[in-house]
Amino acid sequence: MDAPASLLNTHVKLLALDLLAVVSNPVDQTSFSRNGVRLCRVETMGVIVSREFKPGRSPADVRAIADMAAKFASEVQLGVLARVRGKIAGYRGSLQITVADVIVERDPNFEILHWLDCVKLSRNCYNVSTTKKSGDQNC
Repeated sequence: MDAPASLLNTHVKLLALDLLAVVSNPVDQTSFSRNGVRLCRVETMGVIVSREFKPGRSPADVRAIADMAAKFASEVQLGVLARVRGKIAGYRGSLQITVADVIVERDPNFEILHWLDCVKLSRNCYNVSTTKKSGDQNC
């Protein structure tokens, strides 16, 4: 089943378990899917337990990206709850998220609300069968 065009350029909310179920296409290593649904961008949430920042690696053509990464690094500290949005990518055989946006959440209850959203979207939008009528989806 192919994803609707609206899912391909949408940040799909996934739990960590669902993110680990994302697989790359053996023919096209830049294409990823979960349960046969093609994905491009994801949103996930959790407590920051590690981070990686590589200073001094900013050629002139990517200076804006380096400035954005420095801003994220200053906001994101270990132990805080953060929502991360970005593009799915593969690096040396591992799945990674190329970060486009980081939002530090102040309310610890927001993680539970994110989980509930993920479950609802997974049931109603991401795991729908091809025989289900499009009017039945409550996305």
